[in-house]
Amino acid sequence: MKATITENFKREVQIPIKNVTLSGELIIPKGATGLVIFSHGSGSSRFSPRNNKVADTIRESNVATLLFDLLTEQEDAVYDNRFNIGLLTNRLISVTHWVMSQQETKHLNIGYFGASTGAASALNAAATELGKEIKAVVSRGGRPDLSLPVLEFVKAPVLLIVGGNDIEVIKLNQLAYKKLKCEKELKIIPGATHLFEERGALEEVAHTSAIWFKKHLK
Repeated sequence: MKATITENFKREVQIPIKNVTLSGELIIPKGATGLVIFSHGSGSSRFSPRNNKVADTIRESNVATLLFDLLTEQEDAVYDNRFNIGLLTNRLISVTHWVMSQQETKHLNIGYFGASTGAASALNAAATELGKEIKAVVSRGGRPDLSLPVLEFVKAPVLLIVGGNDIEVIKLNQLAYKKLKCEKELKIIPGATHLFEERGALEEVAHTSAIWFKKHLK
């Protein structure tokens, strides 16, 4: 039988990854049985206001969240690192193994939330042998087309969310959608642009994501 957290749990974490240490924030609501790991987009960090807004709503559904920096400050200063999908994928995989080894989180079903290029790293990680541990993936304004060669190997249910006015990214998501062989859904939010800055758009992203994770991370 899996253990459950009996009280709300929140702490800053330092995650050792080979020769670097990544900073993050782990929050586990009381009784949570699932955890969403956020893989942010290029130039973003664990302090991303959009990802934090989504994380707040996900926790209201009794699902834990981990927001962390995929790159150190020094690495992020090198622009090309932000688009190094292989590096970002390896970081996410290592952080997932760390989550699976921690007393507070090792019992939790795991999902990924990826934004922009972070969505590619999330799908890449879910397509590896680690993928059997990943129960759900959500992409917000993501670039799943950067994962085309491996999408057929993703087993976790995938939700792709795109703004209705983000025309080029819609096309890229439609291309990826056709390649996915798992349970999948493509959600287009009318009137929204790439960053979902329009009134109510990000709230719809957060609400739709929370429903997806609550369903699949039981």
